[in-house]
Amino acid sequence: MGKKRRLSLFVIVLSIAMVLGACGGSDSDGEANGSPSELSLLTGGTGGTYFPLGGELANIIQDGTDIESANAQSSGASVENMQILQDGDADIAFTQTDIAAYATNGELMFEDGKVDNIQAIGTLYPETIQIVTLQESGIASVDDLKGKKVSVGAPGSGTYANAEQVLAAHDITMEDIDAQHLAFDESTEGIQDGTIDAAFITSGTPTGAVEGLSAVKPVNILPIEQDKIDKLIEEHPYYAEDMVKSGTYGLESDVKTVAVLAMLVARSDLDEDYVYQVTKAIFDNSDKITHAKGEFITADTALEGVGIDLHPGAKKYFDEKGVE
Repeated sequence: MGKKRRLSLFVIVLSIAMVLGACGGSDSDGEANGSPSELSLLTGGTGGTYFPLGGELANIIQDGTDIESANAQSSGASVENMQILQDGDADIAFTQTDIAAYATNGELMFEDGKVDNIQAIGTLYPETIQIVTLQESGIASVDDLKGKKVSVGAPGSGTYANAEQVLAAHDITMEDIDAQHLAFDESTEGIQDGTIDAAFITSGTPTGAVEGLSAVKPVNILPIEQDKIDKLIEEHPYYAEDMVKSGTYGLESDVKTVAVLAMLVARSDLDEDYVYQVTKAIFDNSDKITHAKGEFITADTALEGVGIDLHPGAKKYFDEKGVE
């Protein structure tokens, strides 16, 4: 065999080996490796808080780590995000603390299969349960929702669980209302068009979809009375008392309600140093966040209400910061 032919054969064999090696870079079920060069961050619908805030966090991660690119992706939010991470089709995600707890414990919407591959990065800000209607609707309390067309989110969603629990605290069931299963944007459009009367929206305030509605028509956020708040917190400890402040959406006074917490979670098979870099980039640069919720995102409060195990990379960061 001539030298040129042997050299050509060597190059072909080497090329095949390199291709096979690249194919073996992920495990047998197709999950990404522990340090993906392109990080995918699952957010939520474009009308909520996750999506615009996620875009800012993706930029911070890309600028503050060795990761080549970080991309924020719109999604169906908390529940869908947990399912996508379980399938290994994304790296980190926004979720509500209550949904993360349901997922890891195999409860409620996850009773047919718990999510066993997520760990926390840290909590971010309160996710306020906002019961939105128009001032002209005449609806002034949760009790007034009986018999009305009310958007409660998709069945199995975090918003649906919140709506069901808040209604139950008022001795109201889904059968007592005309439940509609709409996304945030669809909910506010329906309220504006008069096709629905009210909507449950679980999201950080101000929420883009509600701001858009308030720019067209005066809105009302229904209050939750203190005894009902106390009942909710006793039965579901992941709730906390919250307030929609005067001036938000043009409101003339504070409105008392409840909230869960928004948090970031990661796939547990991501490398420790990889998640450490992500965690450090976010919480060391939270002052660069321009979204209104940026003021809540601090390392000092990031372990409050987590409710599930921390990823070792996140734990390393918070240990260095002396946060417990």
